[in-house]
Amino acid sequence: MASQFATDLAALATRRRALGIGVLGFGGLLASCNEMVSARTLDEAARCIATPEEIRGPFPADGTRTGGRTLNVFGSEGLVRQDIRDSFAGMNGAASGVPLEMALKLVDAATCAPLAGRALYLWQCDALGDYSLYNRPEANFLRGMQASGADGIVRFTTIVPGCYGGRAPHVHLEVFGSIGEATGGHASRLVSQLAFDEQECAKIYRARSEYGDSLANLTRWPANADFAFSGTEEQRAAQTIRLSGNESGYTGTATISLA
Repeated sequence: MASQFATDLAALATRRRALGIGVLGFGGLLASCNEMVSARTLDEAARCIATPEEIRGPFPADGTRTGGRTLNVFGSEGLVRQDIRDSFAGMNGAASGVPLEMALKLVDAATCAPLAGRALYLWQCDALGDYSLYNRPEANFLRGMQASGADGIVRFTTIVPGCYGGRAPHVHLEVFGSIGEATGGHASRLVSQLAFDEQECAKIYRARSEYGDSLANLTRWPANADFAFSGTEEQRAAQTIRLSGNESGYTGTATISLA
């Protein structure tokens, strides 16, 4: 089986060719992703900066054809849920790792107003860097959808993801106008991804054996060398989930701004 990095890179190359941008022309974008900024700068940068469109990646299971396969969990019983650590719809398996309570706020980039009733579909890899339904075909854990509340916030109970070769720790997301739009076949309003506070991830990877080679991968592939984030440095700061907690459990927050 091809490596996660090779599969992600192939997906990115396909998208770049469609847009008329060569992968080798990515140097300027990568150079603009400098060292992680301070927590204060992250908070300031998160204010209403439009979240850029990013690659969907090869493992979405959202009905799009990726890597020669079409998988779709939309409409499956149990997809709409807060705790995404277990499999659903009759499949088996659960994801182990450091617990993470995540609160993602959806706002209008033009006004900063919270966006209520939007549907956010989130998917991520497990502690070893594997994706359910693809690397783990018997399971569909670490996938879920929630509607934003009146405050624009969507909450998920998950785990801190692992770090596989070629990518910094991240989660993928799609935003739809509503749950009905998502499950009714309507196109998403935004496809993007969020990075993680690397210092906290390094602590976790160092302490917990279930994260396998994540620490070594993170050392070789920090966020400023991640090929798949296309935004400016300011956007990248706003796309970073701020973590608070310890090995027993973390909370994480980020703002997703829709243009």
